Amino acid sequence: MVAVDVTRAARTWLSGRSELPRSVLVLAAIAFTVAVGFGVMVPVLPVYAQSFGVGTFAASAVVSAFALVRLVTAPVVGPLIDRVGERAVLVTGVLVVAASTAVAALAPDYWWFLVLRGVGGLGSAMFTVSSMTLLLNTVPPSLRGRAAGLNQGGFLLGGMAGPAIGGLLAQVSLTAPFWFYAATLAVAGLIGLAVLRSSGRERVTGADDQVRPMRVVLADARYQAALVAALGQGWTSFGVRTALVPLLVVGSLGRDPSWTGIAFAVSAVVQTLALAPVGRFVDTVGRRPAMVAGGVVCAAATTGVSFAPDLTVLVVALAGYGIGAAMLGTAPAAAVGDAAGGRSGTPVAVFSMVSDLGAIVGPLLAGWIAGQGSYPLAFGVGSVIFLLGSVLALRMPPGVAEPAPASAAAAPEAPPPDEIRSPGSR
Repeated sequence: MVAVDVTRAARTWLSGRSELPRSVLVLAAIAFTVAVGFGVMVPVLPVYAQSFGVGTFAASAVVSAFALVRLVTAPVVGPLIDRVGERAVLVTGVLVVAASTAVAALAPDYWWFLVLRGVGGLGSAMFTVSSMTLLLNTVPPSLRGRAAGLNQGGFLLGGMAGPAIGGLLAQVSLTAPFWFYAATLAVAGLIGLAVLRSSGRERVTGADDQVRPMRVVLADARYQAALVAALGQGWTSFGVRTALVPLLVVGSLGRDPSWTGIAFAVSAVVQTLALAPVGRFVDTVGRRPAMVAGGVVCAAATTGVSFAPDLTVLVVALAGYGIGAAMLGTAPAAAVGDAAGGRSGTPVAVFSMVSDLGAIVGPLLAGWIAGQGSYPLAFGVGSVIFLLGSVLALRMPPGVAEPAPASAAAAPEAPPPDEIRSPGSR
C-alpha cells in the first residue's frame, strides 16, 4: 500500500503541473528586488560607516544593528499583520527600508547613520514576515513548496546580482548604492501595492483557513521541526558559513580570497537550480522526506567543508550544501503554513526570528569555538542542529500536507439559517 502511494506521488511529481497565483510571482519579483538592493549595499556599508571617522568595530555595528532590530521587532509584526493585513504591512515595510536608506545617504554623522540602519531593520522585518505570510495565504497546501521555492529563487538570484552592481556603483560614489536601493525599493513597493491589491484576497477557503492558536501551533510536530530547520539555516547558511569559510579558504587552504566568492557562487547556482524540482517534490511526495534528507545533506556537507583538504573538495561540499539548503528553504516554510493554517502572522514571525537568532549568534559562537578549538568543531555545532531537525522531522505526518485541527475552541461556524432550514420548514 505504501509503495503504491509513493509510486502515485512520484508520477504526479513528474507529470503534474499547477499554476501559481499571480501574487506569488509578484512576491518573487519583489524578493529579487530587495535582495539585489541588499547585495548592492554589501560592498559599501562598512566603508561608508568608516567615512565618519569610526573604527572597525563601529563600522561592523552598522551591519549588526540591522539584523538586531529585525530580530527584536519581529514579534510586533505578527500581530500587526493579523490586524491590518499582509499587503499593507508588506508595502509599508518596503517603503520604510527605501526611505531610511535614502535618508541614510544624507546622514550628518555616524549615530544618525546607525539609527537609520536600525529603522531599515524594522522595515525588513515587516517585509520578510508579511511576504511569507501572504505567500502561504495565497496558495493551497499542494502548492506551498513550489511557491516557497520560487520566492527563495528570487532572493538567491538577487543576492548574486547585487554585489556586482554595488561594486560598479561604488566607483561612482559611496552614496550611489544607497540611492539605487531606495529607488528600486520604492518602485517595487508601489507595484506591489497596485498589483497585489488588484489580485484580490485569494485566500484558500476551508478548514485550513482557520486561525490556530499559537499554543496549538507550537505543539505541532511540523512546526517544531520547521523551527529547528530555520535555526540551522540561520546558524550556518546566513551566519557561520559566511563568517568562517573565507577564513578557511585563506588561512587553511592558502588560496586567494576571491576563491571564496567563486565557491559561494557555485553553491548559490546549484541551490537555485535545485529549487524547482525540490519544490515539486515537497508538494507531491511530502514535507517530511525533504526535511529529513535536507538536514542530513546539510550536516554532511557542513562537515565536509570543515575537513576539506583542498579547494576542489570545498567547492563540491558547498555545492552539496546548496542542494540541502534548497530542501530546507522550501519544506520548512510549507510546513509552517500547514501547521499554522496559513492565516496567522505570529507563527511566521517566530519562524523568522529563530532564523535571525541563528544568524546573529552563530558566527559569534562559532568564531569563539574555532579560536579555542578547531574549524571542524565550530562547523560541527551547525551539523548537530541540522541532524536534530531531521530527527524531529521523522515525527511529522507522512505524505502531502493535511490541515491540522485548529482546537476544540476553534469550532466551525454554524451555517446561516437559510442553509439549516429546508424549503418547507417553519
